[in-house]
Amino acid sequence: MAHSILTPRARELRTHDTRAEARLWQALRNRNLGGWKWKRQVPRGPYIVDFLCVEAGLIVEVDGATHNEDHEIDYDERRTAYLNTLGLKVLRVTNTGVFEDTNSICLWILEACELSRGLGAAIDMKRAADAAPLTQPLPTSW
Repeated sequence: MAHSILTPRARELRTHDTRAEARLWQALRNRNLGGWKWKRQVPRGPYIVDFLCVEAGLIVEVDGATHNEDHEIDYDERRTAYLNTLGLKVLRVTNTGVFEDTNSICLWILEACELSRGLGAAIDMKRAADAAPLTQPLPTSW
């Protein structure tokens, strides 16, 4: 991809990630999650996305508490709509979710990646959000 005006800012964000982003990155990096390749803090159009899997056309955004405020919700909706026009799906997870149930978050992400291969009809976000916590931890290689 061509160098974006946002690339220097994306590099800066990679060196100052949040604790939740760092934790999720450990699960995604080096093809740890189902062999899918992930990048972090990647410019896409006028935005920098937290995590991007080009193969799956999937973005994962890790949202903190401010994303519950009306103006942030509106911004996130516009941002997601724009990213969708690029053919990208956007999954949003919370900092709390990453800390409290990383395994379920990773399974949800993995399911979304597999669905992008045509192994399912759609990402069932409600089912994933309502899923019971895992009874077993995911492999320690994460």
